[in-house]
Amino acid sequence: MPGIDKLPIEETLEDSPQTRSLLGVFEEDATAISNYMNQLYQAMHRIYDAQHFPLGGDDEVMSSTLQQFSKVIDELSSCHAVLSTQLADAMMFPISQFKERDLKEILTLKEVFQIASNDHDAAINRYSRLSKKRENDKVKYEVTEDVYTSRKKQHQTMMHYFCALNTLQYKKKIALLEPLLGYMQAQISFFKMGSENLNEQLEEFLTNIGTSVQNVRREMDSDVETMQQTIEDLEVASDPLYVPDPDPTKFPVNRNLTRKAGYLNARNKTGLVSSTWDRHFYFTQGGNLMSQARGDVAGGLAMDIDNCSVMAVDCEDRRYCFQITSFDGKKSSILQAESKKDHEEWICTINNISKQIYLSENPEEIAARVNQSALEAVTPSPSFQQRHESLRPAGQSRPPTARTSSSGSLGSESTNLAALSLDSLVAPDTPIQFDIISPVCEDQPGQTKASGQGGRRTNPFGESGGGTKSETEDSILHQLFIVRFLGSMEVKSDDNPDVVYETMRQILAARAIHNIFRMTESHLLVTCDCLKLIDPQTQVTRLTFPLPSVVLYATHQENKRLFGFVLRTSGGRSESNLSSVCYIFESNNEGEKICDSVGLAKQIALHAELDRRASEKQKEIERVKEKQQKELSKQKQIEKVCSPNGWIFSDVIFVKSFLNSAL
Repeated sequence: MPGIDKLPIEETLEDSPQTRSLLGVFEEDATAISNYMNQLYQAMHRIYDAQHFPLGGDDEVMSSTLQQFSKVIDELSSCHAVLSTQLADAMMFPISQFKERDLKEILTLKEVFQIASNDHDAAINRYSRLSKKRENDKVKYEVTEDVYTSRKKQHQTMMHYFCALNTLQYKKKIALLEPLLGYMQAQISFFKMGSENLNEQLEEFLTNIGTSVQNVRREMDSDVETMQQTIEDLEVASDPLYVPDPDPTKFPVNRNLTRKAGYLNARNKTGLVSSTWDRHFYFTQGGNLMSQARGDVAGGLAMDIDNCSVMAVDCEDRRYCFQITSFDGKKSSILQAESKKDHEEWICTINNISKQIYLSENPEEIAARVNQSALEAVTPSPSFQQRHESLRPAGQSRPPTARTSSSGSLGSESTNLAALSLDSLVAPDTPIQFDIISPVCEDQPGQTKASGQGGRRTNPFGESGGGTKSETEDSILHQLFIVRFLGSMEVKSDDNPDVVYETMRQILAARAIHNIFRMTESHLLVTCDCLKLIDPQTQVTRLTFPLPSVVLYATHQENKRLFGFVLRTSGGRSESNLSSVCYIFESNNEGEKICDSVGLAKQIALHAELDRRASEKQKEIERVKEKQQKELSKQKQIEKVCSPNGWIFSDVIFVKSFLNSAL
């Protein structure tokens, strides 16, 4: 029957805010129907009671009075009695049955559904608070079983509640038409008793109404049967989904999504160290992440996820947490997924949206192609040039310049790059380090450890350890950047920027294959002496890289958030020779700024070294001049003594010596 709106039973398990909003519309309609039917019932009850006006009642006075009237009055009284009976059967009975059976069923199902929904929310909250550090199998089993039972109960109750509300859309038509139809038929029958002149058109109209009521009833029965079958099918298909963390072998992770929706727990800070978790419905819309609380009509913007960064994080005592940071680094959100599958799918989906894959014509196909390329990227190809060409978009030439160290010789490109093999850039069988070892001890200035990790533990309270100044206090350059460590590996070449690009490719491909989403966030401090990685929470220096050891640095040609540098150290895989380690980082779209800052630091350090050498040379010249001046002064004194102007002094000495000899 056209014009009948229905609640989607298939969306009861997802239980999205949109479905709840639509449910609220149907509940308001059911409340309006209940209020209207109560008023209609009262009105019809007054009509029914009016038939018991003392024409033939039990009142003795009226009975004695009526006995005085003719047979017509008796026949009229009998006609009213028949009318009263017909009104009770055809008018009062359908509306009373609708009130007592159908409307009460809706109210009962509403209360049961609200109880089941509250139980499910409570079970989900208990499950979300499961301790990751102190796992208890018994408690985890009980909580998981509680989530399963409450979710199944809510789903079943919600489906039956939806079915009842959908059926109410048919029953309200019947409940409105049947009493009126019964009233009209009773009145017509009443008038037939008094007159044989009836309107045939009125009878035809009432017949059509009766036929329409029967059609609605047949359609309702057919639709109820279809909905019951849908409920049974959905119960069987949804049984594995009642478990909050389904088996990943039965429900594999889809990494090619560019749209996703579902409930997440969002952390909200309430103080310096305290925070609360709120459960909202999140969904992606283009390049935006939207959130919608239960009961809201529409969702609001939570964050712009174009060019954002997302990573799995360890958050307090909760599992399956991930952090989204905006492209400018000014806004970040920590969210918790319900299961491991949702956790990985949310991270992959936001990564795909961050790359603006959703703007293409076939976003899922392109996302699958990108992920497949990442899987194939770890397979060595015949030459580095072929691998680079395969990853480069068609029709796009390589950028003419690359950011390298300040010495021009380190950034020169080889003319026979196409002939280079993988072993000429990256050491064979080189392990990839995906995390930072922190904290480390600092060696002598200018020396590093085997992996290039030097560093000094800084007092987290800002106090100096032995009263000495920090090396960076008097530095001319002092710039701080937010970076995330992707990985490091040993390389064989440190005189070509392509080694940085190749290391980026291998580390990103390895992260994609091994599903490594976690990244360590640090503050990169660039000074004229060194580069430092500082823990943002404790202000402990994780790593220190002496600036003279940084021989090469470059940013990615296409993704400006990626940058890396090569550190030349002693030891490594070969203890007797110098080794080179390439470190790869991700920044908040500041890769070029960091490379510029490192280049500026090296230039300042170079000029400072030249000034120091010039100063030492000038001091040496002054010392030589001073020595020559002293020798010249002595020579002048000798010349003065021996000169003709010194005869008086000589004669006195001669007379004194003569007198001494005479005595």
